[in-house]
Amino acid sequence: MKKSLVAAVVVVLLVALAGVWWWYGHHAEDKDHLVLDGNVDIRQISLAFDGNGRVLQLRAEEGDQVKAGQVLGLLDTRTLALQAAQAQAQIDVQQQNLLRLQHGSRPQELAQARSRLAAAQASAAKAAQDLARLQDIAARTQGHGVSPQDLDSARSNAQVTRAQADEQQQSLRLTELGPREEEIAGAEAQLKASQAQLAILRHQIDLGELIAPADAVVRSRLLEPGDMATPQRPVFTLALTQPKWVRVYVSETQLALVKPGMAATVTTDTHPDQPVQGKVGYIASVAEFTPKNVQTEELRTSLVYEVRVLVQDTENKLRLGQPATVRLDLASNRR
Repeated sequence: MKKSLVAAVVVVLLVALAGVWWWYGHHAEDKDHLVLDGNVDIRQISLAFDGNGRVLQLRAEEGDQVKAGQVLGLLDTRTLALQAAQAQAQIDVQQQNLLRLQHGSRPQELAQARSRLAAAQASAAKAAQDLARLQDIAARTQGHGVSPQDLDSARSNAQVTRAQADEQQQSLRLTELGPREEEIAGAEAQLKASQAQLAILRHQIDLGELIAPADAVVRSRLLEPGDMATPQRPVFTLALTQPKWVRVYVSETQLALVKPGMAATVTTDTHPDQPVQGKVGYIASVAEFTPKNVQTEELRTSLVYEVRVLVQDTENKLRLGQPATVRLDLASNRR
């Protein structure tokens, strides 16, 4: 009987102690922590080719982790490569033409021009001598020794050969001076235009590579090899690994307790014993109605403020949209 009574008293004392411990524990928790429920949120990228073309190759699947700068896909750029080769050949021709203009006339060309001038001058001298001889005969015979037609022909031949000699003289001068500055400038401008066209073609070839802009995880693969790609058709949907945050909402009475930089601990039902550390990074300055995923009638009619808790999820435990519990450390803020 006494043993039963003692056992009963011990049980009552244990229950009482447990109740006191629970009350003080929760009282201290309510005082030093603010517990909020929310969802994991991250930024996403709809990644598309900058150019048009047929998809040649894709190098990522759903769920793959990709690094910034990694090539995820290729377009068929064979036509552009042929056009680039043609443009390069045209540039080579124009470069040689520009060099020819810049270097001016060769010594052989000058010698050839001088030879043509000497021949023209000799022809002009001979024609002049022939005309003078006929004119002398006509003068001594009072016009009977030479016909007027022969005199006219000799006079015309002298004028023609003299003009040809003058022409060769000017040609020699131009050869000695070389190309005009305007001709060189025009050749340089034409070469630059061709080089710019080649640069455009090479840039279009480079746009045939689809490159990951940041470290991310592939959420969706929307096209396949053989599909036609355009800048308006995303190929992949990427979920950024950083930054990652938990979106929660606080009431107006709780708003004064939350400060930027406040330490926070995030847990999920998937890993309740593996908390992720974070801090308050954003507090909305404008109130809004509670989101639809809050189901209680009381909260649906309340105005709340959005708070983003930035987390350092190095092990990638948190997933987009996953429910999470945030515990804000109010005691550290008071310190």
